[in-house]
Parts: sequence; structure tokens; C-alpha cells
Amino acid sequence: MTDGLRLTVQDVHHAYRDLIVLQDITLVAEPGEVLVLVGPSGCGKSTLLGIMGGLLQPTSGQVRCEGAIADDCLNALTYVFQDFALLPWRTVAGNVSLVLEDRLPRVERATRVDEVLALTGLTEFAKAWPRQLSGGMRQRVGIARALAVRPACLLMDEPLSALDAQTRDLLLEEFSALIARARTTTVYVTHNLAEAVRLGQKIVVLSRRPGRIREVVRIDRPLAGRSATDRDLLALEARLWRLIRDDAAAAERERVNAPA
Repeated sequence: MTDGLRLTVQDVHHAYRDLIVLQDITLVAEPGEVLVLVGPSGCGKSTLLGIMGGLLQPTSGQVRCEGAIADDCLNALTYVFQDFALLPWRTVAGNVSLVLEDRLPRVERATRVDEVLALTGLTEFAKAWPRQLSGGMRQRVGIARALAVRPACLLMDEPLSALDAQTRDLLLEEFSALIARARTTTVYVTHNLAEAVRLGQKIVVLSRRPGRIREVVRIDRPLAGRSATDRDLLALEARLWRLIRDDAAAAERERVNAPA
């Protein structure tokens, strides 16, 4: 048994009828690792995440989950999307508690909600309504709700893309600290290369459609303390852009020139 969940994608190919989206994808998210998927628009990042999380069945190939899952884990593979999907008639605590209802006794449920609200800096907002929160705070609630089930793997689909640049920067710092503390296997999809180098330990660069793995870049540095102005990270961001730039331009021309 490994210490945590390993997610292995083996020879995955996926098509929507005649449209080939992904081809020959083989990768591994190691236990406790943050794996980031980047690539030009339309390259199949979100499709691959859906396959890894079991929402989609690949046309061919397989995904394996291996390793130890803690006894207190209520949902091994847990998604966080860019849409906060909070219930407006429930408070912050009520939204977080929703995923625990009918699964834990009331006292244990309340304890776990208190823990994740403290972890995400939301304790003082426990009784607030979603309409009273900024976009960044609402996304924190989404993160808290995901952590409440104590997932073995977090699957995050551009969770910061709907936020303004300042809020995104603030949450990036908090995300990196949260992920480092939780040591949860994480697969993170983003089009933002600054996010990728701030959060990733392994960055998988996909080509334009059909998405293939162009390169795998590893960052052997702790998540905590990575700065937006760090020279090494800025150089790595530039390297990622050089890998993606031509494909991104070609993908854009494809969309612009597509028949009506």
C-alpha cells in the first residue's frame, strides 16, 4: 500500500464521435503530489480531468486508483469547479455541512465543519449568506466543502478563473499552503501558467487537439513560499509559454476560421 492515493492514466484515448480529443495519454499523479494540466484552449484538459475522476469513460485506455484511503474519507475523488455552486438559502456552514448530511452523526458533522472553516479562514463567516460574500470568499467555501469529505484526491477544474487578478493572487498563496498541509493528491487544470508554476510539482503540458503529452515538467521545490516574483518560477513560466505558444495560436486560428 502507498501512503495516499496514486492516480494512474494508462494509454487513454478519447473521442466525441469523429472528433478525437485526447490521444495516447499516460501519466501518474503520485500520492500527495500536485499535478497540473496545462495546454492551449480546446486541448482536452477538462475532458482528461473528467476521465481521471470517473465522470467520463474513455474511448480506450484505463484509469487506476491505487493506495490507501483513510477511514474518515467520505468521497475519495472530489471535484472543485470554477462555479462555486453554493445554495443561496444556506449559510456558509450550511453549505459546507451539506456534503456530510446523512453520512455523519450531528456532533461529528459540526466538528468537521468547524475544522474546515478554521482551515480555510472562514470561521467568522460561518453564519453569513453566500450573497454577502465576495467571489474569492465564495470559492473558499467551495474549497472548504471539498475538504470536509477528507478526499483522497482533489480534482480542480480552473477554480480561480472566474476571479479578478488580485483575488486570484491572494487565493493562490492560500491554496498552496492548504494543499501543502493536507498532503492530498491533487490534479489541477488551468490555462494560467503563473498558477501552474506556483502550485504544481509536476506540470503536464498538452498539445493542441488531439491532446497529447508534449512535455512533463517537474518542480522540486516546496509549495510554501513560492512567490509571483521568483526569478526561477518566472523563467519556468516563460518556458511553458514557449512550449504552448505555437499550439495556442494554431488553436485560435482554428476557432476563428471554423465554418459557421
